[in-house]
Amino acid sequence: IEKETALPSERRLISGVFHQRLQRNMRLQTDPTVIYGLGDAFDGNLRRRDLAHDTPYNTYTRFGLPPTPIALPGGDSIEAAVNPEITDAVYFVATGRGDGSHVFSATLEEHERAVQQYLKQLRAPAE
Repeated sequence: IEKETALPSERRLISGVFHQRLQRNMRLQTDPTVIYGLGDAFDGNLRRRDLAHDTPYNTYTRFGLPPTPIALPGGDSIEAAVNPEITDAVYFVATGRGDGSHVFSATLEEHERAVQQYLKQLRAPAE
């Protein structure tokens, strides 16, 4: 939760997504766990091959929580973990607006559209 968003307003919702995924026996598939597992091999650019590279921390390749924390959580993240927002969302992706915000989706189809919007935003020329 701590590494997924810098926006306090999103912490409980991200926690809710993680709770939903765990309850549905889905992988968490959270990029910060992959980055943590890569350690010094992470060069700042997360690639598909990194997502497939199995480490004990890779929540794309392993079910459940990582074996240890991957960051020192702040109080707001701890509060969000024990008091998640009730949601039907099981996916989220950055908006690409540069403000740290995310789009939350309940279905894979909604998520795929949000990912396409994110990629379009990334490719847009800077103003």
